[in-house]
Amino acid sequence: MTIEEAMNQGTLIDVREPFEYQMQHAEGAINIPLGQIMAKAGEINKMKKPVLLYCQSGNRSGQAEMVLRQSGVEDAYNIGGVYEVIQLQKSVRV
Repeated sequence: MTIEEAMNQGTLIDVREPFEYQMQHAEGAINIPLGQIMAKAGEINKMKKPVLLYCQSGNRSGQAEMVLRQSGVEDAYNIGGVYEVIQLQKSVRV
């Protein structure tokens, strides 16, 4: 499965803080800040797979991926920073 296919089939989660999400986010992304990832792992595990995580630079989403995998969410992936994800979405539409 390509990243483009995964973005169309799975769940896109922005792990930044709500004020960051409000400023700019990828289309279709839901906001679950990194600090809430562990508490919501069960809920996230019920979402459409794969679960694709991003943040500002890829650091927080990498941490979120580790937390989710340790919590039993096997199909969780860090896909980097918000600008990369937005650019990828734009290139897929063309």
